[in-house]
Order: sequence, then C-alpha cells, then structure tokens
Amino acid sequence: GSFGVDGTYYFNPVQTRNAPLAEAAFLDRASNVNAKYQYDDYDSAERHRYGVGAEYFVPNSDFYLNGRVGLVDTDAGDATTYAAEVGYLPVPGFLIAAGLAGEDVDGGDNEVDPTLRAKYVTQAGQYDINLEANARFGDDNFYGLGGDLYLDKTFSVGVGYTGSDADGVDDDVFDIRAKKFLNQQVSLEGSIGFADEANIYGVRAAYRF
Repeated sequence: GSFGVDGTYYFNPVQTRNAPLAEAAFLDRASNVNAKYQYDDYDSAERHRYGVGAEYFVPNSDFYLNGRVGLVDTDAGDATTYAAEVGYLPVPGFLIAAGLAGEDVDGGDNEVDPTLRAKYVTQAGQYDINLEANARFGDDNFYGLGGDLYLDKTFSVGVGYTGSDADGVDDDVFDIRAKKFLNQQVSLEGSIGFADEANIYGVRAAYRF
C-alpha cells in the first residue's frame, strides 16, 4: 500500500473566472512552488519519496519553466531525482514543454534522458476537456496519455494510460478517474488502475486556501 501528502503555494491568488476549478491555476498561468511526500510498502519493501519543485510562467510572455528535485529512500539504497523543462504556450490553454530528467543512484548508474510533454485545456461544445501526453526517451522509453471531460466546472471524469518498452517489463496501466470540487476549497478524487499483475486503487482529498 501507499499514502502521500502534497502541497502547492501560488505566489498570487488563483483567478478561477469561468474555468473548471481543477484547471484554474494552469489557465491562470499561476506560478508556484510545491512539495510532496509518498510512502510505499510492497512485499515488505519500504520506499520513501520526497520532492520539491517550482513552476514559473514568465510574466508578459508565453514561456514557462519547471524544475524539481527529489529523493528516493529504499532499503536497497538512495537515489536523487531531478528534472527541468522549458515550455511555450502558443495559444491560451496549450502548453508544449521539453526538458531533461535524471537519476543519480548511490553506488549505481547515473542517467539523464530527454522528455517531452503537452497539455491542452479547451472547450468541446458545452463541455471543457483536458488532454495530456508525456514521454521520456532513453535506453527504456516511458510514455503516458490522458484525458478528462468536465461535466461541469466542478466535476470531471477521465481516462489514462502509462507504459514503457523496457525489456522484461509489462507495466502497461490503464486507469479511470473522477474528481469533484465540493466547493471552491475542498475536492475529492478517486482512481482505479488496471494492470496485468494487480489493480491499483487511489483516493485523494485536497483543501485549497
């Protein structure tokens, strides 16, 4: 099992306007700093993951910067992770970002790979939609796709897929998810991931202030 906690601090109050509440910060280009912690326990093996990061939408421009660094603490040893992106928003609600991501494993290999990511929030008829894609290219390639449909400004349902072409690894995961804002501050979300070896269930509660 696993559990985690995360937080994000926005430098300026996020203007929700008429956007879906879950996408308001992205559409408002709200720069922020963030941190997270996650604990995992599988087959009696424990793992602690810590991370801090920042997103910066360059004022009076369409450029975007993102950086993060983390620590993975396991029984077998530690690893430092890091990533940086430079992005551009050619039209409102559409981000394309390219960068580098790597790991520095104690007593092991150091690896740095290029990454590519896109996110697009737009309207389709009377609904809002969110489309996302990401990839990491290296000795093993990793990729993901996802989409969310906002039935109203407070409630979304979505699907996602993650996978890789790593040798000997069959880690394709398909997930379905839903998120509901009970008010401007409180949200609840749940997800179910379907993999060959096991299904993955997740729940999350968040408070914005």
